[in-house]
Amino acid sequence: MGPLGLGTLVVKPVRHVVHVAELSVVESAALGPLLQRVAAAVTKVVQPEQVYVCLWSHANAAPGHLHFVVQPATKADMARFDAFGPALQMAMFREGAVPDETEVEALCERLGAALSLSPHGA
Repeated sequence: MGPLGLGTLVVKPVRHVVHVAELSVVESAALGPLLQRVAAAVTKVVQPEQVYVCLWSHANAAPGHLHFVVQPATKADMARFDAFGPALQMAMFREGAVPDETEVEALCERLGAALSLSPHGA
């Protein structure tokens, strides 16, 4: 996910949704377990200090497609930027560094394996 570091993933509804309040009962019931599974896979593979799950839904200051950013927050990144939480994300965006494509591909394989092993709905 761009400059937010290796292991950052996006979870979003298949259907175009702009507001959480627009999610159907089925979509909202699936969202919590899905976010938990993705965060658990990121935790297992990256082993960060914390995994941030943030709702972002703006494009050019107007609500856009709903998506959740699942981002590993590592001690190394917090020390490098002397920041955490939203300040860490802003510092990473300002720097604009993008992970190496080979590292991304290798991590995607590990995350895919972790997700396929995690129980659905647990």
